[in-house]
Amino acid sequence: MSLAPPAGTLTLAGKTVSRLGYGTMQLTGPGTWGDPPGTTQAVALLRSVVHEHGITHIDTADAYGPHIVEHLVHRALHPYPAHVVIATKVGMIRPGPNVWKPLGRPDYLRAAVEQSLRRLGTDCLPLCYLHRIDPAVPFLDQIGALAELQQEGKIAHIGLSKVTPAQIDLASTVIDVAAVQNKLNRALPEDAALTVEHCRTRGIPYVPYAPLNAGALIQDGGAVAALRWLLDLGHHIAPIPGTASQHHLKQLINAAVRGETA
Repeated sequence: MSLAPPAGTLTLAGKTVSRLGYGTMQLTGPGTWGDPPGTTQAVALLRSVVHEHGITHIDTADAYGPHIVEHLVHRALHPYPAHVVIATKVGMIRPGPNVWKPLGRPDYLRAAVEQSLRRLGTDCLPLCYLHRIDPAVPFLDQIGALAELQQEGKIAHIGLSKVTPAQIDLASTVIDVAAVQNKLNRALPEDAALTVEHCRTRGIPYVPYAPLNAGALIQDGGAVAALRWLLDLGHHIAPIPGTASQHHLKQLINAAVRGETA
């Protein structure tokens, strides 16, 4: 049975996907560290996201757990439906709970991609983001490492995370930027006048992470207004709210649908 995609569709990584994606960061233990409290429940949630609710854009990262969520995505959804985009990110290491550090050495990025391929059980990552720019490594060296992997057929499309318009333009001298993932929500709207508009003019999908500001915008029915604000910024906007709760997931989907049609 074909499900209506929440909040309409857009083209991402060469596929038509639901504008409302699903961010998997919360499917870990406290501090984005270790296994979630209920592994079976996390797998069931991932399956329901795709098979019951029609969300076809799943966003993860090797740093979530670390490594835990990529294994969960594989367990829940492999073999991946042809219409689903599994996006992951590389370029961050996790020294401990709540600790994140960019690492963009080309040899590390290559190793990280190879490991993500094994954990996700695929020969090619449909969409792979540079999770963060490592200030200790020339930016184009980091982009070049991913570009080489793309040429080898191990990455289909390359995205950027937490970047400026100038960095998008610089990366575009080496690659076709497939998506940009920055932090954006009604409480932190500054990027709307900068990178959102830049991506619009370049035809690049913009994927806002933390679209509900870590849940702070959900209170008193605020999810509808928060998601509507994002969706109204342009048809290239594809929010990726996350949750570990089936009940909360249904609330998010209902809010996105209402936000689109309000």
